[in-house]
Amino acid sequence: MPEIFGTVYGVEFHPVGKLHEYTSSEALLKPGDFVLAMSEFGLDVGKVSFGPVEMRIDEIGEELKPIVRQMTDEDWATYQKNKEEATSAMATCQEFVEKHSLPMRLLEARYMFDRSRIVFYFGADSRVDFRELVKDLARTFRTRIELRQVGIRDEVKMTGSLGLCGMTACCARFLRQFESITLKHAKKQQLLINPAKISGRCGRLLCCLSYEQELYEQELMDIPDEGSIVDYEGKTCKVLTVNIFLKVITLVADDGQMLKVPFDSFRMSQRSIIQDANAEMLIKNRDEDISIDD
Repeated sequence: MPEIFGTVYGVEFHPVGKLHEYTSSEALLKPGDFVLAMSEFGLDVGKVSFGPVEMRIDEIGEELKPIVRQMTDEDWATYQKNKEEATSAMATCQEFVEKHSLPMRLLEARYMFDRSRIVFYFGADSRVDFRELVKDLARTFRTRIELRQVGIRDEVKMTGSLGLCGMTACCARFLRQFESITLKHAKKQQLLINPAKISGRCGRLLCCLSYEQELYEQELMDIPDEGSIVDYEGKTCKVLTVNIFLKVITLVADDGQMLKVPFDSFRMSQRSIIQDANAEMLIKNRDEDISIDD
C-alpha cells in the first residue's frame, strides 16, 4: 500500500503552548505568519511555528484540520477588539469570583475569533464549584462560557517566573510539554535532596533535572552507587565516592585498603554487586518519590 503524505504546519495558539498540526490549501505559509484555524474551543487566531513539512499521515498524532486562512487586515481589527473586550471580561469575572468567594486565581480570558465562546483560564489548589459563576457570566456576556482549570505548572507557564538560575523559567521561555521528573533524577545526579534547591516556582521538581539525565545514565552505566557493597577482584569493598567528572570510583576494602579505580577499569574487571545502596534506598523511599506530573 503506497504511503500517503500531507503538507503540515505547526500552529500555536499560546506562546510556548502545545503545537497543533494543520494543513493548508493556500499559498505556502511561513513561520511567523498568523492564521485562523479551528482550536478545541472554536475559531481562533494562531501563529505558524514550523512548516511546511511533508509528513506521512500515519505519523500525525491528531486529526489534520485545515487552516481557514491567513489573517487579513479586517481579521486583525476583529482580533484586537476581542483582546480589548477580553481584558474587560477578565475584570468582570474577577468581581464575580469575589462575590461568590471562590478559591480560584484567574489567569486569562480569551474570546474565540467569532465570539462564539469566551474561555477563562484559572488556577486553584482544589476543585472549584463554579456553577453559579458560570450562570452570572452567561447572563452578562450572552455567549458560551468555558472555565478551564490548569495545573500548577501550566499556571506558572502562563504567568511567568524566574528560575533559581536567574533566567526566565524554562516553562515560560521554551518548554512546550512537561516531562515526568522524580527524585530518581536528583539521586542519579548526586544532588542533595533539598526541596528548596531542586524545586521550581511551581513547587514541583525542576524541569531542568531532565536535561542531563541521559548523560548521567550513560556515564554511570554499570557503576554502583555510593554506599554499595561490591566484590572487586576478590575483595569485599564499599563504594565511598563516585566522581562522574573524573570518572573515578573510590572503594575501601574490608582490610582498610583504599582503591581509586577509573570507570573503564572497573567495568572491565571481575566484580559483582553484593548490596546495592540505591536499590535499598528506592525500596525504602518508593512512596516518597516526588513527580511533577499532575
